[in-house]
Amino acid sequence: MAIGPGIYDEFCTAVREHTGAAAVILIVIQGNRGGGFSCQAPLEIQFALPKILRTLAESIEIDLARPPQ
Repeated sequence: MAIGPGIYDEFCTAVREHTGAAAVILIVIQGNRGGGFSCQAPLEIQFALPKILRTLAESIEIDLARPPQ
């Protein structure tokens, strides 16, 4: 994970403040500034991120493997 603000950091801040979230992870793919990643989270959540992201990836794979209804 990159240290310091990313190119979309102000959007990450806006989402975090608007939602009152403890943490926000923003991944932008082919955005108008290119691709980027921004994370604003307390240290304890940052340490949990690898597990959180693995669980999310597994869930996405399971959902995509299901036949359309």
